Amino acid sequence: MTDTDHETDPTLSERARKLFSGPIAFLKSAPALQHLPPPSMPEIAFAGRSNVGKSSLLNALTNRNGLARTSVTPGRTQELNYFDVGEPLNFRLVDMPGYGFAKAPKDVVKKWRFLINDYLRGRAVLKRTLVLIDSRHGIKDVDREFLEMLDVAAVSYRIVLTKADKIKATELEAVQAATEAEARKHPAAHPQVIATSSEKGLGIAELRAAVLEAVES
Repeated sequence: MTDTDHETDPTLSERARKLFSGPIAFLKSAPALQHLPPPSMPEIAFAGRSNVGKSSLLNALTNRNGLARTSVTPGRTQELNYFDVGEPLNFRLVDMPGYGFAKAPKDVVKKWRFLINDYLRGRAVLKRTLVLIDSRHGIKDVDREFLEMLDVAAVSYRIVLTKADKIKATELEAVQAATEAEARKHPAAHPQVIATSSEKGLGIAELRAAVLEAVES
């Protein structure tokens, strides 16, 4: 099914809402590839800089306050965190360790790069990666590096703007347009960008539908 088919499917948003209001549970943390669960279910990964608000967005998406740990120390999570969605199991969310951490030791950064590269290249069930970008800052060089990593790995991804409530509506429009223009330059990127706010709930329903659309594509 294509994106266009899904856009004309009025039941997609409702199915996504029901799915995300149903059972969702933490499965496991994987510090290395040998600890990953069997590749038996579609996976949707979440990536972004260490302070982009990834945990808050995952909590808002799943309508659960404590599903993903929000840390005051950016870059603390250096593992792939797995969450089961649906009962019976429908798909899995994967919370990837944040990138761009300035204070992390070089060996930690190297370990991160190996883990992420190997995961992206070798995970056949990975349907889409959602790359989170802080709407106040737009795409930075460290984000471009990650987007290029996804392009090289030929992993389908979509950019999601976070903290959209922190800037004026006119600024948000400009950031979204600039981000979509940048996305069009990347072969593996979805052309449309979703703007979200974990605090205000902006774009959360659209993001849920986008996750389900990617799972079913």
